[in-house]
Amino acid sequence: MKIYDWPTGPYPARVRIALAEKNLQSRVQFVSVNLWKGERKRPDFVAKKNYSGTLPVLELDDGTFIAECTAITEYLDALDGAPTLTGGTPREKGLIHMMSKRAELELLDAISVYFHHATPGLGPDVEIYQNAEWGFRQRDKALRGMHYFNAILERQPFVAGEVFSMADITVIGGLIFAGLVNLPVPAECEALQAWYARMQERSSVKNRVTMSESTEACV
Repeated sequence: MKIYDWPTGPYPARVRIALAEKNLQSRVQFVSVNLWKGERKRPDFVAKKNYSGTLPVLELDDGTFIAECTAITEYLDALDGAPTLTGGTPREKGLIHMMSKRAELELLDAISVYFHHATPGLGPDVEIYQNAEWGFRQRDKALRGMHYFNAILERQPFVAGEVFSMADITVIGGLIFAGLVNLPVPAECEALQAWYARMQERSSVKNRVTMSESTEACV
């Protein structure tokens, strides 16, 4: 299998962490797609690999392409069931999917909009249109999201309950992005800060950027 991604990207981080948690790194080849040059938006990539022009993308041995972090993680879970990141029971699956979606909407995607619209983003060659007002609104939404997840983590050890899951990975991705854009977790969000400190000690999180990569570049 191949993973098309960019090693320091917050969205690719989600799949890299999932791969490491499931010890599947040896079964994939990483292919770098340069975010700063807009390679994921080039016509050939969009036409052949991912219509949305986003990363990461998983290419299976039969030539099938699977995009979207949630879809890729669900595939990896079905490929190898231990540990399970997307839930084992219907209740677990529902809760994990719900919390992961909330993490996307309230944190990760909001920070992405802030980055692309209210900061220099990926530069003028990539950021063709920017709306700073919308970007700052989404920054404020992300801060509210941090308070929401802080409240969740005040009463349970992980985002979706008692075990580490895809929901935790999505929040981790959001906080990685927050760090990249210098958007700190509010000081009063002590539970979220303590949880994130614990998550950063997991080898899957610490070593996500140093996973072996292909020298092949996507053009």
